[in-house]
Amino acid sequence: MTALQRSLVLLRHAKSAYPTGVPDHERPLAPRGVREAALAGDWLRANLPAIDAVLCSTATRARETLERSGIDAPVRYAERLYGATPGTVIEQINHVSDAANTLLVVGHEPTISEVAIVLAGADGTDTVAVERISAKFPTSAIAVLRVAGRWKEVEPGGAALVDFHVPR
Repeated sequence: MTALQRSLVLLRHAKSAYPTGVPDHERPLAPRGVREAALAGDWLRANLPAIDAVLCSTATRARETLERSGIDAPVRYAERLYGATPGTVIEQINHVSDAANTLLVVGHEPTISEVAIVLAGADGTDTVAVERISAKFPTSAIAVLRVAGRWKEVEPGGAALVDFHVPR
């Protein structure tokens, strides 16, 4: 019996604007972010299986990134993803239904890169991609990990980082 292979996709929100007087949580996308969020969605649709579920930060820039990506899947907006630790993000992933085979998480730095690095390590991990993520995880960047088994079993070192893409 072979373990079910799932795809975990980590997307950093697109480039945000810094309007005067707007709290950090409410910052919208900048024009560049609008364009790059669409490019991220195009790449996801062209290179991955259909996304079955989305976990998204409640921050405006994360919500707008998801909207502009054009990804059409059931979404759970999680306030805990804003300012989260890697452990909190993994805990949120652990609560996703096993009906989803491809999960997209839309979040923030430095957490998204830390989650990718913490989870990577299983056979098939692309060490060059890990090094690139360690150096920089730009806005709109996408890390793709393969997970064997159930979402509740996702743990540090238990996924293979198989791709890292920066849509520009």
